[in-house]
Amino acid sequence: MTYNQYSINAQTGTTFTPALADAGKIITTSNGSAIAVTIPLNSSVAYPIGSSLTIISIGAGLTTISGVVGVTIASVGAVATSPVLRAQHSSATAIKIATDTWQVVGDIA
Repeated sequence: MTYNQYSINAQTGTTFTPALADAGKIITTSNGSAIAVTIPLNSSVAYPIGSSLTIISIGAGLTTISGVVGVTIASVGAVATSPVLRAQHSSATAIKIATDTWQVVGDIA
């Protein structure tokens, strides 16, 4: 039997820009203040299409996922281009579906 084992990148600041090495990892955010996770342009970080970034908000500060200018974020969140993880312990996954386009799915508001 094969088991998936994910690496965890624990972030405790209020801003974070994922690197190529974060693809397929779980990123935890833990801060008492709001946290901004910003996805960079493909020209800066060339994630392969199909890459994913899973974010779990373990701190009290709500985590927002957005992109730099030129990156399109799509979600069902109230602010579809910058979804916010709904509450502490919520999670969402950003999936790269085109060159500078990401779909965010999960427990978002």
